[in-house]
Amino acid sequence: MRLLLLSDTHANHAALEAVLRDAAARRFERVVHLGDAVGYGPHPAEVLQTLRDLKAVCVMGNHDQMLLDYADGRRAARESVVSVALRWQQGRLAERDLNMIRTWRDGIDDPEVGARYRHGSPVSRDEYIDSVTAAREAFAGWGGRLAFVGHTHIPGVYATLNAPVGEWIKFQGFPEGGGYLVPPGARVILNPGSVGQPRDGNPRASYGVFDTERASFEVFRVPYDVARTQEAALEAGLPQVLAARLAIGK
Repeated sequence: MRLLLLSDTHANHAALEAVLRDAAARRFERVVHLGDAVGYGPHPAEVLQTLRDLKAVCVMGNHDQMLLDYADGRRAARESVVSVALRWQQGRLAERDLNMIRTWRDGIDDPEVGARYRHGSPVSRDEYIDSVTAAREAFAGWGGRLAFVGHTHIPGVYATLNAPVGEWIKFQGFPEGGGYLVPPGARVILNPGSVGQPRDGNPRASYGVFDTERASFEVFRVPYDVARTQEAALEAGLPQVLAARLAIGK
């Protein structure tokens, strides 16, 4: 099976469209979205409709959960850019869209693939796997061999041996895309990067493909119409920083 791995689309429909056009030539049987479909961007409803059309397997991200908390009155409004964007999006989503997000789980174990899908780390929706130290703690708290996560907006692989976690943990990043074969006897945490808001200094959208037969992980970087998303964000009255950062991948 070939999995199309998406994460952190953040209501950037132009980026998602570009990714799907690029991925169409690469063949995939299942789509997995690793959280944060909403937040930051100007097109939450369009992104949710696309994921619905793809019949994507979706897990709950921290922004997805915050949006539900606002919608259900469990979170007080703040004047942060995160809060402003989510409250604006809440007002533009139908109840059907909110109910779709409500069905998403905080992590999925897929026995067919032998993998865990979660937004932040194998053990938490909110933790960041952004260092060898964080990866070591995650490996120690999780006994699986294969995990797919998002949240950092940075594509890469953390790997350790299939043994008690010690000093041997390696990281490989993919700022320009690239491939990785999962070694026999290794345990890995794989991150396809962000579709809608990359943060590794490369503004191109990022996504991954995992081939279960070959145990291969590939990351692809795709240019998209950044100006279209920026213009839509500014027209919506979203904070200017959310539009500006798209052009620099930060």
